[in-house]
Amino acid sequence: MYKNLLRAAVLVFGLLKSDQYRNWDTHSAYTLKPQRWEVGLFQPFRYGYSENLEISTHPLWFFILPNIAIKKPARDLLGHKVAKRFAGYYPTPLLNMLSRSNIGGLIDPNITMPPMVAISGSIICSQEVKGFDYSLKAGFEIGQVFGELDSRSNIDLPMVYHRLGVFFNGWGVYGGVDIQKEVLKNTKIHIDFDLRLLPGLSAKNKDRLFRMFGGEKSLEHKLLLIMSLSENIRFKTGYKLVAGDFPYGKDVRMLPYIPLIERWVPLIEVEWSGNVK
Repeated sequence: MYKNLLRAAVLVFGLLKSDQYRNWDTHSAYTLKPQRWEVGLFQPFRYGYSENLEISTHPLWFFILPNIAIKKPARDLLGHKVAKRFAGYYPTPLLNMLSRSNIGGLIDPNITMPPMVAISGSIICSQEVKGFDYSLKAGFEIGQVFGELDSRSNIDLPMVYHRLGVFFNGWGVYGGVDIQKEVLKNTKIHIDFDLRLLPGLSAKNKDRLFRMFGGEKSLEHKLLLIMSLSENIRFKTGYKLVAGDFPYGKDVRMLPYIPLIERWVPLIEVEWSGNVK
């Protein structure tokens, strides 16, 4: 009898343990199995370092934009798989490269960017309901500047402005939802909505010491068609929409956008995966 109970306990523990891992779900509370890796053209390199730790970084950007993130499982909550994610990046080398008058220059060449570090922490909750996988996330970000930051060094581009805004504002908050649904065999639809807020960062609110929803806001939406070509390769295509407050006013932009031809083109992404032996 005791042997049967022990076997049942091992089986249940094994099922619970395996449920914490999932492939390809970067956005979710699930982590990669130990020694598995995944990477994409525009996606970070993710590695299952241990049973309770996933590490990720954007390898193509690492030497000019050092960055790292870790994801750790937390205790389940109301039937949701829960994880904590901590991330940090150092944008100064990249920004100083963009501080020039030649092609590719986005910042006044007379400006030298000081050392800056951004650190963020977030909670992710994931669950499957009637064939839909959804994940909810909420987080807090702090931007620390070690020196004098010139206000003219703003880059007023979608996605860029609100991420660098934490260095001018000192802090920011964000949240969002991701939804996935399998529509055909090996084919999924992915939809997400993300809100970024820089509380108080607005010329309209200089008279206020604090106004939670008076700062610059950015709403980002993405729609992707995801096709698994094999166990270790998949293809994605779709678009990203960004609507937000900028120094020049409100703007809406469909990405990717190519300035030379002044039009939107579909996002194309390829991802690979494998296991370290």
